[in-house]
Amino acid sequence: MIPNITRGLRMAGLMVYLASTDTDKTKNAHTEPHLVAGDAAIMAWYDNGVLDRDDALAIAKHLDRPRKAFGVSVQIKDMQWGAARKERVHVGYKDASVWHCSLSLRAEEGALTDQQWGDIANDFVDSMGFTEASGKARCRWAAINHGTSENGNHHIHIAVSLVREDGTKASTHGDYKRAQQTCRELEVKYGLEQLSTVHAARGYDRAEKATAVRDDREMHRWSLARKVRASAGASVSEAEFVRRARDTGLLVRPRYAKNTTDVIVGYSVAERPRPGERPIWFGGGTLASDLKLTALREGWRDSPQLAMEAAAEWNAAARNKRKVSRTGPEKTMPPAEMWVEYTRNATQLVQQLRALPHDDHATWAKAAREVSGAFAAWSHQLEPTPGPLAATAAELSRTAQLRAPKAHGKPVPLPSIAGTAMLFMAASGKNKTAAQSALMLQLVNTAFAIHEMHQQSGRTREAQRIRAIVTEQLKPFAASMPRPVPAGSPEQAAPGQRPVPKWVELGLRGLAPTRPGLAVPTTPTAARTRQHTGRESGPVLDR
Repeated sequence: MIPNITRGLRMAGLMVYLASTDTDKTKNAHTEPHLVAGDAAIMAWYDNGVLDRDDALAIAKHLDRPRKAFGVSVQIKDMQWGAARKERVHVGYKDASVWHCSLSLRAEEGALTDQQWGDIANDFVDSMGFTEASGKARCRWAAINHGTSENGNHHIHIAVSLVREDGTKASTHGDYKRAQQTCRELEVKYGLEQLSTVHAARGYDRAEKATAVRDDREMHRWSLARKVRASAGASVSEAEFVRRARDTGLLVRPRYAKNTTDVIVGYSVAERPRPGERPIWFGGGTLASDLKLTALREGWRDSPQLAMEAAAEWNAAARNKRKVSRTGPEKTMPPAEMWVEYTRNATQLVQQLRALPHDDHATWAKAAREVSGAFAAWSHQLEPTPGPLAATAAELSRTAQLRAPKAHGKPVPLPSIAGTAMLFMAASGKNKTAAQSALMLQLVNTAFAIHEMHQQSGRTREAQRIRAIVTEQLKPFAASMPRPVPAGSPEQAAPGQRPVPKWVELGLRGLAPTRPGLAVPTTPTAARTRQHTGRESGPVLDR
């Protein structure tokens, strides 16, 4: 169950909107709006009949009466975008006595009865401290059900006046966190699907989806996240990341620390707009929590010299100038031996992940981030439109995003597969190779290790989603790949050899661990350390 909190001033405006069935005045088509819960007076006056505009205004008048009777003003900070500083700035205070929260279920969960929603609403406002259960005077409130959203999500809306019956103000301190915690408790109590308390992917605005559907394209948020993830995973330095991101076609601009032009503290990206249109910018953190600049920097080398190079590339990108360096690692073709070494790394990673504690969330997130980056890079190189590789990258990226990263410590050292993104980004042409098959087999096994972790942790939804993506979308793609033989091996398939799809069953038929002798040895073998295009190519521990 997902809570979404907003604040406002006009109770009448909110109630009229919730009771409206005019499709020209609502974002979603409201059907048969009716009360499912509310304070005692509201429920004594109204039954579960369909509400009209007059009912909505009468309910709003009732809810707003304590505020007007006592002349109480409830205010919050007014934050507006400052064009000069390019950030939101505090410009004063504004009235916001109306507390509004929607509680929604995923479309796959179906609908609840009015009795169930009523019980949930009563428990929710009790837990939020708006009723007599808090030991204070009650707030007036109402919960309205008006059907499902355009995405099929059954939901209710709860409107609360923050002025209590005795004229005191209800506290909303920490209401976002408290609402999330309350929803997790109610999921258990009412047998609803339990959302993860560990992972949290970024959502999107309905207008974004509507625009994408109208233009018959993928949402920019998703394509941007995939390109950023691929570019970050393929890079060993921040400067290289900026160049790679621009090579994927992204517009990139830095966010500077106050009063500086060389200290970069964040970034934004945008797809190149059509002629006559303006770019739509997204901050890294709004794409995914693990794509914030501070999070990305944890995977790159750092030094004063590298920081200066990065600043130079950011400044060039901000001015849409040519890249400062034209001879970076991204311009060098990695040798064939690197496919063997990273396939070996991936094999070792799978073995160690299967022995990793399920509650080591930081390490699991790091592994998911790297394998997601690899699929994202391969998707960028191979798929003209988003396909199974893009879908796999997106699904695994959910595990890479932690609700509270600082609460989970640092990941333990494991063999790194971050360099696989670099290999896929450098792959020439659209031809599929046996070396790619060998590496893909181990990436699939890594995905299944993540699947097992979720399943054994009780996160059934996450486990089912990964299994569905891999078996339903990735398996047909993998069946078209050549037999997996490491690059440079004597068994390397000859050009034009007919694909042998039986290997696909090894990684995709279930949760079987890697069997020896097919693509790479399962016994860990130390790889030789070489210098290739500025990247460590042996078993890398926490780049």
